[in-house]
Amino acid sequence: MSRSLRSRTGSLAIIAHSAFVASFEPRDVGHALSNDHWVNAMHEELENFDRNRVWTLVKPPPGCNPIGTKWVFKNKQGEDGVVVRNKARLVAQGFCQKEGIDFEETFAPVARLESIRILLAFAASKGFKLFQMDVKSAFLNGFIEEVYVKQPPGFENPKFPTHVFKLQKALYGLKQAPRAWYDRLKQFLLGKGFEMGSVDKTLFLLRHGTDFLISQIYVDDIIFGGSSNALVSRFSEQMSSEFEMSLMGELKYFLGLQIKQTTEGIFIYQSKYTRDMLKKFNFGGELKPQMTPMGTSGGLDKDETGDKLADIFTKPLDQSSFERLRGDLGVIGLF
Repeated sequence: MSRSLRSRTGSLAIIAHSAFVASFEPRDVGHALSNDHWVNAMHEELENFDRNRVWTLVKPPPGCNPIGTKWVFKNKQGEDGVVVRNKARLVAQGFCQKEGIDFEETFAPVARLESIRILLAFAASKGFKLFQMDVKSAFLNGFIEEVYVKQPPGFENPKFPTHVFKLQKALYGLKQAPRAWYDRLKQFLLGKGFEMGSVDKTLFLLRHGTDFLISQIYVDDIIFGGSSNALVSRFSEQMSSEFEMSLMGELKYFLGLQIKQTTEGIFIYQSKYTRDMLKKFNFGGELKPQMTPMGTSGGLDKDETGDKLADIFTKPLDQSSFERLRGDLGVIGLF
């Protein structure tokens, strides 16, 4: 009875939430403008531009070749696959840009998946929790040189239809946008006393006496944790005061990995990825779980250190193995 009640309660919550989001992704701007939820999402994006002072509507200067813009629509799903947000993003058509005129340097580092896993292992070994935050419209925080873009489709100013927007900050789609955002965030963190990794440039460490806080950056997704709750709280407050943040809380889902943090350790699994793959190939409700078809009498060879392969995947890493693995990934200099 209680199980049925919980299921009914969960279904009601999903139905109630679906009243505030659209379940489909629009084909084009015209399709999006026909739905109030997507219109609200587009207004939210343009309001972000106004708050961040991204652009100014101006008369096109002589010789100006403005870059086109387009809307990109995406439903953001939670861990359970339910649509939690309709995200409309205005992007610049960066393929029109010319090197030396519209941009110079474009490279921006991002965290490698190996570094994320090492950070999870380090947090488990030290016994502290990891948290995550998401920077809303992160690229809008990066400063750029003089660039002009066309007005957003469907939202042209009727009084000045031939005017263009002069950008003060980066726009998604611009070739230099990731670089501009990373430089802005890097300077902010270094100004707050963080040290940047000597090899992994997306890893930042803050030391305060015997306590520390560590943060890993993947574009606009940030995971962090440390030995001091005061440092964690202060970091959250500093980031929120400088940038518009969302989805702050305990780390549960990051780069396709589902993460469960317990007192026994940190567990990584990908059940959502499996469900999505089954759904993609129309195997949603037709399959039944089966045991892995593996022989029970076969032996496992030993590796060069003499450990059985089974032990490598089942027993915890000892300190020397952990140091060796961490050194192989180039982040040992931070700890």
